[in-house]
Amino acid sequence: ITMDFNNTLENAYQGATYGSVTGKIVEIMPHGVRGLNTDGCSMLVTVEAEENSITNFVVNPATYVVDYVTLEVGMECTFWYALNAPAILIYPPQYPAVVVAQVEDDRQVEVAYFDEELINDKKTLKLNLAEEQVIYTTNNQKFLGSPEERDLVVEYDFTTRSIPAQTTPISVVVLCGKEEF
Repeated sequence: ITMDFNNTLENAYQGATYGSVTGKIVEIMPHGVRGLNTDGCSMLVTVEAEENSITNFVVNPATYVVDYVTLEVGMECTFWYALNAPAILIYPPQYPAVVVAQVEDDRQVEVAYFDEELINDKKTLKLNLAEEQVIYTTNNQKFLGSPEERDLVVEYDFTTRSIPAQTTPISVVVLCGKEEF
């Protein structure tokens, strides 16, 4: 079975609900495109979660890697994928990765749809943007629109104990869909 992962990711961005897996990278290998051929741009990353479950993620040029780190075996990372995107039915499960972030003790990363009040789709986090807050796109350019009603990657450290928790983010990245290009 072959899939156009770039097209799938772009179509899945807007209004998607994201699932995530956090674990240690145990293997990285080239991923075939259009059958068994590999173009060298995509890789299959095998992640082992704490409960010894294995999940494979396709990381390609459309995947946003927080802080542009180079993924390596042994790193602990969180991989987000669109729950509404098509997935092949195999074991271990395999998903196209939308966002990848290395786990760091001093920060949290949230990938979600944020509404007009900048509250995530789970109603657990509200963003309080600072006046000087610069918002970026996945290719590290300044985003010139409003972050409201968009899929965002939010990096933050502290939150209030309110419901929903509130935070002034360290960084905000907009996951732009293909209709905006």
